[in-house]
Amino acid sequence: MSTRLDFIRHGEPEGGRLYRGAAIDDPLSDKGWKQMWQAVGENCHWERIVSSPLQRCHAFALALGEKHDLPVTVEADFREVGFGRWEGRSPADIQQQAPEEYAAFYADPVHNRPPGAEDLPAFGRRVAKAFENTASAHTGKRVLVVAHAGVIRAVLGHVMQAPPAAWYRAKVDNAGLSRFLLDEKGRQLIFHNLPRLPDALYQPL
Repeated sequence: MSTRLDFIRHGEPEGGRLYRGAAIDDPLSDKGWKQMWQAVGENCHWERIVSSPLQRCHAFALALGEKHDLPVTVEADFREVGFGRWEGRSPADIQQQAPEEYAAFYADPVHNRPPGAEDLPAFGRRVAKAFENTASAHTGKRVLVVAHAGVIRAVLGHVMQAPPAAWYRAKVDNAGLSRFLLDEKGRQLIFHNLPRLPDALYQPL
């Protein structure tokens, strides 16, 4: 029996590209809503939805659940990693105001955290636990998880056994889709960061 967990990153929030962890709860912009609907298409690929508690994820999860009459649950541990002093600031602003701090973070995101940011390995552990708990609670089901770029990177790290220092090498676009399969072979990455699910991947429930 296989369990399928599809992860989708939220669309663009109001305010554009900023570092947002759990401390900032901006809603989706009009563009962000369009990105999400375009990504999932008209077919229903899932039997249930799990969401981060933050509204840039949860609002769409509820709307999709209502459209397809799917149950929606919240998993608090799928909230985004905390960015500390970078919360609410744009990458361009940080590059201009603190270029050495910005470069150091991307060179080693484990040991050069923004001041006050959540510990990256600890974040990975909470996401891995949420991933395993979600899979166990929905064995044999097709589940959509609406979450964040950091969460998806941490899941990639968990499944691929990649260390936290490597996670930021993975690009995760707004509304990008990634699929993970759990079966007798273990945990597998099936695809990553697709802009939408091709019709060829649709399997009627």
